[in-house]
Amino acid sequence: MTSKTVPTYRRIWEISLPIIFSLVAQNVVNVTDTAFLGRVGETELGASAIGGLFYISLFMLGFGFGIGGQILIARRNGERNYSEIGKITDNSLYFLMGMGLVLFLIIKFLSPAMLRPMISSDAVYEASTIFLQYRIYGIFFAFGNVLLRAFYIGTTSTRVLTYNALIMAGTNVILDYVLIFGHFGLPAMGIKGAAIASSISEAVSAIYFFSYTFKMVDLKKYHLFQFRKFEWAIVRKTLDISIFVMMQYFISLSAWFIFFMIIEKMGERSLAISNIIRSAYIVLMIPIFAFGSTTNSLVSNVIGQGRPDQVIPVIKKVALLNFILIGGVVVISALIPNLLISVYTSDPELVSQTVPSFYVIMSALLLFSFSSILFNGVSGTANTATALTIEVITIGVYLVVAWFLAVYLKLSIELVWTSEYIYFLMLGLLSYFYLRSGKWRKKQV
Repeated sequence: MTSKTVPTYRRIWEISLPIIFSLVAQNVVNVTDTAFLGRVGETELGASAIGGLFYISLFMLGFGFGIGGQILIARRNGERNYSEIGKITDNSLYFLMGMGLVLFLIIKFLSPAMLRPMISSDAVYEASTIFLQYRIYGIFFAFGNVLLRAFYIGTTSTRVLTYNALIMAGTNVILDYVLIFGHFGLPAMGIKGAAIASSISEAVSAIYFFSYTFKMVDLKKYHLFQFRKFEWAIVRKTLDISIFVMMQYFISLSAWFIFFMIIEKMGERSLAISNIIRSAYIVLMIPIFAFGSTTNSLVSNVIGQGRPDQVIPVIKKVALLNFILIGGVVVISALIPNLLISVYTSDPELVSQTVPSFYVIMSALLLFSFSSILFNGVSGTANTATALTIEVITIGVYLVVAWFLAVYLKLSIELVWTSEYIYFLMLGLLSYFYLRSGKWRKKQV
C-alpha cells in the first residue's frame, strides 16, 4: 500500500486472505483436539474446553501486547520509518519472553489451586489440570509466533502466515493422532497427548517462522534482530497502547472462561455441547478475525500516512467484504449442521442436541461480522483505552445476561447461547458511536 492510494477491495483481500488461511490452519489445532477428544469421552471433551480457555486467557496477555506492537509497527510502516520497526520488534521479543516465563510459573504451580473452586466435577478438574501441566510448555514458542505475526501484519506482508500455520496444523494433526490414541508403538495418552501435541506443534511453527524471517526478510532495512540492549522507553511506548489491548483480551477470554464455568453448573452434557459449539464457533469466526486484523493494520497505516479522513472509508470497505464472506459461510453451514457437528462427536444424540445451539451462533455471526470491524477500527486508531472501556461494559452486561438465563431461569443451553446477541450488538453500537464522534483523531503515538 503506497502513501498515495486508498486500499482497494483487492488489496484488502490480498492482505486478509493469508491471515484467513493462517487462522484456518491454526484452528485446526483446536478442531483436531476437540474432534479426537470427543471420541475419548465427554469428560475429556469438557476438560479440554476449560483447560484450553484457562491457557488462552493467559496467552492473550501476550497476544494483546503483540497487537500493540502491530499497531506501532503499522504506524511506523505508514511513516516509512523502518528502522524503528526493528527496535519495536526486538524489544517486544525481550518483553514477551519474560512474560512467558511468569505465565509458565503461574500455570505450572498455581493452576490446580485456581481451578479447584471453579469446577464441581472431580473428573473434569483432574483432566483439566493434566491438560494444563503439559500445554503450558508451548507458551514461549507461542509468544515468538505472536511477535512475528505482529511484524508481518504491521508491514502488510502476510503471505508467510499461511505457510507457517499450515506447518503447525499439519504437525498437530499427526501428533494428535499418534499421542491421543497411541500409535507407532506409543501409549494412548488421551488429553495429555493432546496438550503435548499442541505444544510441540507451536515449537515447530516458531522454528519455521524465525528461520524464514532470517532468510527472506531484509533485516538491515528494518534494523531487525540486532539484539541490542533492552530499551525500556520503547517497551513503555508499546505498553502505552498494548496494556489496554492486553487487558481487553484477558478480560474477553476470561469472560468466556466464566461463561463456561456457568455452563459447567448445568452438567457435563451441556458442557460437552458448548465445547463443540465453541470449537465450531471459533472456526467459523476465522474470516472475522482476519478482517479485524486487516482493519487494525490498515487504519493505523493510513493515519501514519497523515490521512485520517480515509479511516471510515477503509472500515466500510473491510466491513462489506467481511459481511459478504461471513454471509456465505453462514448459509452453507446452516444447511449442513449435522455434518459439521459430527466432526466433533460420533454420538448421534449429542449431535442432535447440539444443532439448536449451532443455529444460534450462526445468526450471531452476522452481527459479529460488523461489530468486530468497527471495534478493530477503534483499536487501529491507537485509542486502546477506549476499546477496553467498550469491551468491559459489553462483557459486564453479557455475563449478567448469561448467568440470568442459565442459573436464574435455568433455560436450555441453546437459549443461554443467545446472550451472544447482546454482546455483539452492544460491541458494535458503542464502537460505531465512538468512531462517528471523531474523538479518535486527537490520539498521537
